[in-house]
Amino acid sequence: MERAVRVRFAPSPTGPLHIGGVRTALYNYLFARQHGGKMILRIEDTDSQRFVEGAEQYITDSLRWCGIEIDEGVGVGGPHAPYRQSERRDIYLKYALQLVESGWAYYAFDTAEELNALRTEGEKEGHIFAYDHTVREKLATSLRLSPEEVRERIDRGDQWVIRFKMPVGRIVKMDDLIRGHVEVDSSTLDDKVLYKSADALPTYHLANIVDDHLMEISHVIRGEEWLPSLPLHYLLYEAFGWQDTQPRFAHLPLLLKPTGGGKLSKRDGDKMGFPVFPLFWQSPAGDTAHGYCEDGYFPEAFINMLALLGWNPGTEQEIFSMQELIDSFSLERVSKAGARFQPDKAKWFNAQYMHHKTDAELAEIYQPILKAHGIEVSDELAGKAAGIMKERAQLITDLWDLTSFFFIAPTEYEAKQQKKYWKGDNPRILREVREVLASIDDFSLENTERIVHAWIEEKGYGMGQVMNTLRLALVGAGKGPGMYDITAFIGKEECLRRIDYLLEHVTPAE
Repeated sequence: MERAVRVRFAPSPTGPLHIGGVRTALYNYLFARQHGGKMILRIEDTDSQRFVEGAEQYITDSLRWCGIEIDEGVGVGGPHAPYRQSERRDIYLKYALQLVESGWAYYAFDTAEELNALRTEGEKEGHIFAYDHTVREKLATSLRLSPEEVRERIDRGDQWVIRFKMPVGRIVKMDDLIRGHVEVDSSTLDDKVLYKSADALPTYHLANIVDDHLMEISHVIRGEEWLPSLPLHYLLYEAFGWQDTQPRFAHLPLLLKPTGGGKLSKRDGDKMGFPVFPLFWQSPAGDTAHGYCEDGYFPEAFINMLALLGWNPGTEQEIFSMQELIDSFSLERVSKAGARFQPDKAKWFNAQYMHHKTDAELAEIYQPILKAHGIEVSDELAGKAAGIMKERAQLITDLWDLTSFFFIAPTEYEAKQQKKYWKGDNPRILREVREVLASIDDFSLENTERIVHAWIEEKGYGMGQVMNTLRLALVGAGKGPGMYDITAFIGKEECLRRIDYLLEHVTPAE
């Protein structure tokens, strides 16, 4: 019988969720949905030193904005609650002690000062100190101390850790759904800490394995930074006797800087002017970082862009709905190599979604921006304004700059356009255009265009001369859509009022 698919996204609340983490969550979600499985959110908050207030809420808010639905876990509940590791702390000691009793782990009583001294000594001798099979029986561990000494130290309150006893000379054979078969000699690995008495909490390695087992996780899809830990995790499953239910592993490629060299970081975003987080973030200390949401990206465009950073659908298709991603996704087509982030491509994706929005959809997006600028209009007008200019917009935040003239008459004029067109015969011609517009009863786009163009031909005026001068009056700058889109939108009375304002308030150049 095939095992039910259960995947988990297990971030640590140590700060805002990086877009690399969002991609990991997305790939887990797509895999789960494609296989009719469950998506679990677990918060791995055992590192109390790095815990950041507000980070967990940020994670759940980000996933919600992205449309990544959680079936079980933090904020949802489920049969394996609790889903915060800090609330599961009583579970882990039992498993750590089980490993000690079976000979797979041992107590170590070395202090931080003693270990630092060993590292310093190693550096002086030209080698890096490793807590491994070459030293563990020479140090203050239960492998060297008598059981009575171990018990005495524990009873008197000495701090201790439980370390994994890495086998010597074992070839650990592993399979990764993305990277294939991998083999590692266990003699090259150190004895990782699994549990610390100081805070009565496990390290990532123990908590991760125990929770994945208890929560019946079938596939672990995570970033490649965890690939070096895979031999230890394989051996932990063996040590517990859980090989039959061990999940299958898939390690995702890194998201790389736009230059391609190294992992994408917040510093890269700050330097090049793009976000690396999904939502705006403010730390408890007041530090802030902008996000894709506030920078004007649609969540569906953001997700579409992320999905293709490391995964190739095998076709020329680039625009995918979430359902199309679910239908098409496969771990077999995830790249081993890092994926270079391209800020301009992110904007391109957003522009594609912008261009396909209906006026009604645009109205819903644009109304809050209009209201923030003190503009109260119907949804119909809001959507119409955005719809006229959507082909020129990349981001939601572009809409106000592109369409504000529809709602606010110019009182100042772009210097270059004013110098070029507000001179010579143009003021006289604008007065004539005003009279033509005033005489039109049917002010529809088509009718106004027909009448004005016929008048221009009759007069023998240059089309550019007339249109650019009229644009200066109505828009105040050399931007905007076709002139008759503008006249039809703002209406006859507003057209005449704007022309009169320019004629009365701005002196033409000599």
